[in-house]
Amino acid sequence: MAQSRHTESSPIKGGIVLSGHQMLQVQDVCKTFDGGRGALEVLRDIRFNVAAGEFISIIGPSGCGKTTLLRILHGLEPTTSGVVFVSGKRVEAPSPSSAMVFQQFNLFPWLTVARNVAFGLEVAKLAATQRKERTDRFVRLVGLQGFSEHYPHELSGGMQQRVGLARALALDPDVLLLDEPFGALDAITREQLQREIAVILAQSPKTVVFITHNMEEAIFFSDSILVMGTRPGRILEEVRVALPRPREADAVRASREFATMREHLWSLLSQGDKAA
Repeated sequence: MAQSRHTESSPIKGGIVLSGHQMLQVQDVCKTFDGGRGALEVLRDIRFNVAAGEFISIIGPSGCGKTTLLRILHGLEPTTSGVVFVSGKRVEAPSPSSAMVFQQFNLFPWLTVARNVAFGLEVAKLAATQRKERTDRFVRLVGLQGFSEHYPHELSGGMQQRVGLARALALDPDVLLLDEPFGALDAITREQLQREIAVILAQSPKTVVFITHNMEEAIFFSDSILVMGTRPGRILEEVRVALPRPREADAVRASREFATMREHLWSLLSQGDKAA
């Protein structure tokens, strides 16, 4: 079950493993930070592929480098060694090929909902008519029609996070990166938004890499779950989620497969902590 499918052999060109059918390729990524107390190895030999349209979750203990890895995938952080490809192009800086939704809402407080959603489109110099059409579409998709002229401080936390999701989807990225997008929400809002995002992604499918501490939401959303250990961060195992789609949260939680998978994930995370 460990990384067999995601690290399958492919042709090699110039020392880099290439694959024509993968949307995201992560090849032997290592990351070390140099500080006043010496080098800190954060990630070691991270290797996996994500096919177009797949939803991959990454879970692991705090401090295992999940957010650092996501920043590397987006081009916000360089690797110490190893490479990342999105749509066959090497990632060396942020680009329209991927979009990121952060745990904190990261909205511009001086811009309205519509202007926040349109921000990336303005940077990309999309024509005004195209910007409006795409902005209106994704504001509707996340259920915020009627709030286009509201400012972030006038919205609930769940609504603000939906603005962040609409802003990312409006860019039409090849890969959507979600960094614990429900982490700052209360339990009720969190579960409501989980259900809404499942519907949104069914209507606007994307290749997704999702960081979470929550095993239940990882199982609910994912095609595969990558379990990370820490010190340094590394992938312990890939766990496939064979539950049929579409999924209903209550039915998933009530299934025997869910209980078995959750127990297995917990066992892997516990082993990872002991190894650290």
